Amino acid sequence: MSGLLHGPNAGSDQPEDPVIQTRNSKLGLKLFGIYAAIYAAYVIVGAFLPGVMKTRLAGLNVAVLWGFLLILLAFVMAIVYGRMCARPANTNNEGGNR
Repeated sequence: MSGLLHGPNAGSDQPEDPVIQTRNSKLGLKLFGIYAAIYAAYVIVGAFLPGVMKTRLAGLNVAVLWGFLLILLAFVMAIVYGRMCARPANTNNEGGNR
């Protein structure tokens, strides 16, 4: 079961702190929401404004560039999520709970 954990206790047999689990879950949902909104915009623009997607920028059309951006964004968000989850609970909460 420890293979599914992420955070400061990921490599140990100790159960993860519920505060850390809650923080990590909220972070994951926020990142997912951001990604889902950008992807939804991509789909909507592609469906209803195909002329925008055909516009050429830097030798490629907007659809291809936006698609590459989505792939890159997924990797960046995974790195951010992994780094943020590795922090102890008190590091993220210095400004108070939001």
